[in-house]
Amino acid sequence: MNSASFTRKLIQTLITVMLLTGSLGNIAQAGMVSTQAMIVTQGESYTKSDLQTALASEELKGQLQSMGVDLDQLNDRIASLTPDEIQQLNAELEKQPAGGIVGALVTVFVVLVVTDLLCATDIFSFVNCINK
Repeated sequence: MNSASFTRKLIQTLITVMLLTGSLGNIAQAGMVSTQAMIVTQGESYTKSDLQTALASEELKGQLQSMGVDLDQLNDRIASLTPDEIQQLNAELEKQPAGGIVGALVTVFVVLVVTDLLCATDIFSFVNCINK
């Protein structure tokens, strides 16, 4: 009887915990996010002052001069950019794969960690095999 009573209490407790945990999942609800909202929240846009600040870096100046770019003309051109041209520049910059190689490296790292967990490889010493 004592064992049956304990088992019954354990089952009741587990069911209660599962019901409470399951009901918490309904708090966050997914919804459609418009493209415009996504651009506003995540899009980094550059202004004329941002471009001029970037142009002030010595490394960029050196690269541009080695390519034969006249920095005075470039400064004048940045100063005369219209809002439409800045928007077009930002659109082009958003298309560029910023950190594309980083994403590939993270994917490879995750695959190697999973293979270490499955005991297929032994690359990382901090990952313990789950079959041991």
